[in-house]
Amino acid sequence: MNWIILIIAGLFEVGFTTCLGKAKEAKGTMANIWYSGFVICLLLSMYLLIKATETLPLGTAYAVWTGIGAVGTVLLGITLFNEPADFWRLFFIFTLIASLIGLKFVSH
Repeated sequence: MNWIILIIAGLFEVGFTTCLGKAKEAKGTMANIWYSGFVICLLLSMYLLIKATETLPLGTAYAVWTGIGAVGTVLLGITLFNEPADFWRLFFIFTLIASLIGLKFVSH
């Protein structure tokens, strides 16, 4: 169950980075809405990370949490913010995903 909580925490990390990117593009009330989304996602992500580390090793949980955030943020950056999607960028994202899966399998 704590692996599921950790994955959700990582998705909220993607949420807060996406909200931050959208807030930079917005003006006025829309910027404030995106910044509010940033704060909500940040708080939920941190809370869920804390809950997950009650039973999961801290180093593993943190690596997986940041990995999900990194992969998700890069993929959303490619789709939402027109960031480059060249071979090497996608190759290293794939290796990061493989590393996260590996951590899951070697953690007790």
